[in-house]
Amino acid sequence: MDKGTHRQWLLWLNWPIGAFRLDSRSLAAFRAEVARPGDAVAVVRSERAFLRALPKATHAVVWEFRKEWFARARALRVLATPGAGRELLPSDSELPRGVVRINGGFHGAIMCETVLAFMLAHARGLYAAEEFRRKGDLWPRSALSPHCSLVRGTHAVILGYGKIGHAIGRSLKALGVSVTGIRRRNAAGLKDACRDADWLIVALPSDTGTDDIVDAAVLRSLPRRAVLINVGRGNAVDEDALALALRTHRLAAACLDVFKREPLSASSPLAADLPNLHRLPHASAFAPEYLPFFFRELGRKCEMEDAKWGTR
Repeated sequence: MDKGTHRQWLLWLNWPIGAFRLDSRSLAAFRAEVARPGDAVAVVRSERAFLRALPKATHAVVWEFRKEWFARARALRVLATPGAGRELLPSDSELPRGVVRINGGFHGAIMCETVLAFMLAHARGLYAAEEFRRKGDLWPRSALSPHCSLVRGTHAVILGYGKIGHAIGRSLKALGVSVTGIRRRNAAGLKDACRDADWLIVALPSDTGTDDIVDAAVLRSLPRRAVLINVGRGNAVDEDALALALRTHRLAAACLDVFKREPLSASSPLAADLPNLHRLPHASAFAPEYLPFFFRELGRKCEMEDAKWGTR
């Protein structure tokens, strides 16, 4: 597809969560960062409208796409999603020849701030102060002092040292935190790396081989002062083992954005009122900038893909 060929864009991003839903601001970002003069841009709000428009689309931006829909997508060249998760779109082996899949890779810029918030709230006593307040102590000055420490000078192990893990690592290093990155190829060294860790930060996708990688043995290898933070996928943590570690104070705290089964229900061992357990509802990437960040990235990637097509 050369620069003179007009692209037919089909955008279906009608998500119930505001940060992930296409609105006027994010659509303006799409037109500024991605669309070229002459491109056709269709925005749809339902599956039915999406399937009706799909046969003419050369570029589709979606939250989900079923492999059987490729039969309708006769002109499709690029299938893109803002999500980082590989489960959102068909796998590489399911893509028809000539169709390129693009997943968002910008999330670290947002999620690193969530990780920092977890860390600072724990180290600077915000969580402890709120717990004292909940118990009726409105001025816990003396009691709070032992709960306050510095993030600077601590050691973080980041399990899942890809794009998101690297973004988290850069932010932590700027605060004076030493960082050890663990990828799947050196995961055998995880327990050794954890022995002097103050933070174990999990940023893994839900790929094969990551189930319960943070198990009872890994949790036991952490010092009692350590905090587990998971902003990747919930399958990576043995939830029963984590619940026990918190209940017995074998671990200082856990800050979780993701869980094995979502939405979190009362049947989960991590739904209980466990000591120093702090939860978010899979929200570590929430920000008004979410889709504008993605569209900036998508514009660059599509220019690269179009350049490839132009040389064929």
